[in-house]
Amino acid sequence: MNIGDKISNFNLVNTNNEIISNYTFADRHALCIIFMSHDCKQSNSYWGRLIKLAHSYEEDNIAMVAINPNDATQNPKDSLEFMKLFMADKLAPHFYYLKDEDQSVAKSFGAEKTPDVFLFNSKRELVYHGIIDDNWENESQVMMAYLEDAIEYCLDGIDIDYPELPVDGTDIIWKK
Repeated sequence: MNIGDKISNFNLVNTNNEIISNYTFADRHALCIIFMSHDCKQSNSYWGRLIKLAHSYEEDNIAMVAINPNDATQNPKDSLEFMKLFMADKLAPHFYYLKDEDQSVAKSFGAEKTPDVFLFNSKRELVYHGIIDDNWENESQVMMAYLEDAIEYCLDGIDIDYPELPVDGTDIIWKK
């Protein structure tokens, strides 16, 4: 997926057993999709930050969605059941965690690693693809909050300074 491309349609189940689609968020000013895993060290370091980000932009009508594309047959901790247990204590009612069981959504987006961010504007055009910030290991040492800056620019209708950045993370566990 390239900057300016329209979002691919999806219908996935979340940790509350609801079917969520890209149309679920049709009324939102922006849609941020992050391919994540709760069993990846880089993704794990970002969960708290992303949930805080979702809360801070809730009034701005932004949807934050995490999608787990990993093959649960190779890593059972990436199953929907483990995802439900993981989210049970997160207190994040407005942060969706979806399972891409057949990996079709990850493939249509061109996701390769977790975490991998795709930010869409109100027209559902891709305006940012890349990393969350410049320090997954230590939040207090973050110098560049790329995703947060991209959200601000997106809400203001301004072109993002760094619309595409290389993703640093763990390779998606593809089905064999």
